[in-house]
Amino acid sequence: MTNSTNNGDKRVKISVRELYKIFGDDPESVLPYAQEGMDKPQMLQEHGHVLGLQNINVDMREGEITVIMGLSGSGKSTLIRHLNRLIEPTSGQILVDGEDVMGYNEAQLRKLRRERMSMVFQKFALLPHRTVLENAGMAQAVRGYTRRDFEADANRWLDRVGLSGYDAQYPYQLSGGMQQRVGIARALAANSDIMLMDEAFSALDPLIRTDMQDLLLDLQQELSKTVVFITHDLDEALKLADHLVILKDGYIVQQGEPQEILLRPNDPYIVDFISDINRARVLRTRSVMEPTTQPPEGSSGDVDSNDTLESVIAKAEGNTAKVFRVVHEGKQVGVLDMQMVVRALVPTGASSEGIRAAAV
Repeated sequence: MTNSTNNGDKRVKISVRELYKIFGDDPESVLPYAQEGMDKPQMLQEHGHVLGLQNINVDMREGEITVIMGLSGSGKSTLIRHLNRLIEPTSGQILVDGEDVMGYNEAQLRKLRRERMSMVFQKFALLPHRTVLENAGMAQAVRGYTRRDFEADANRWLDRVGLSGYDAQYPYQLSGGMQQRVGIARALAANSDIMLMDEAFSALDPLIRTDMQDLLLDLQQELSKTVVFITHDLDEALKLADHLVILKDGYIVQQGEPQEILLRPNDPYIVDFISDINRARVLRTRSVMEPTTQPPEGSSGDVDSNDTLESVIAKAEGNTAKVFRVVHEGKQVGVLDMQMVVRALVPTGASSEGIRAAAV
């Protein structure tokens, strides 16, 4: 996960503006009701239409992982399929590098999907009659390149995801985790700026899933792709996200930096969502510290701004009287005393301001 504190300086790669999606016989006729605030259950009951997405506004910044999460039926998979127009919106804008893809013709859409965006699916979507190498090079083959053209590049990415020597195998000869690695290699070999990952790790066993998350973070550290990742798992979202978007019934309940959402939930729905999270394992010192360059008196040593509170507790050996200097890239950025850590571990309720805003 990118841990920059000034991610607002990064360029917006994808911008979603006032996006609505309504499923039914005549979506346009009921769109005004959704725009006036009618929710999903009422829309279905009174008008027989399903409100898939309601007034979605999200900026996805270049080089970051934007995680969109929610329970089944929240609209997360519907949203990601709008980004490359696999689903057409009822109303709204989708801007990629400042261009509204809603105005694209068929040729421009093909170029967008083949060259600028790659997609990793939950069910792998490998071609069973093609070898691992051929699957990894599929995006380039679709563009008209021969096997000779893409073989070296495809093998390079297979090696990066830990599949060196498996190029001649077929998907059925691989485990689920290995098949998903082929899917990631295929997305990387496409050499696109944007990777869309729809529940990409949900079908994997827990240990393999953790390995795949670590692999994605390692690759992201090196490549700085713009990644849009869909999940229903909060632990996964908190581990991967630079920017977290939480959906419910087609609308955004809260979005922002994951640490900020954990510390300042703005809705009872979010409070319920995060209630069982191990806060010590997730929260970082940078989110709890007092920002200052003034060294503390009686310092017990240094901790990194990205250390978890769990590691700080271990370093303090449970002594709540200790205080640490917080450093980032060798320079002091703050002070953390163990009383701050204790307070941060107490779950917080939804802020009254956030609740009022959500009710409007």
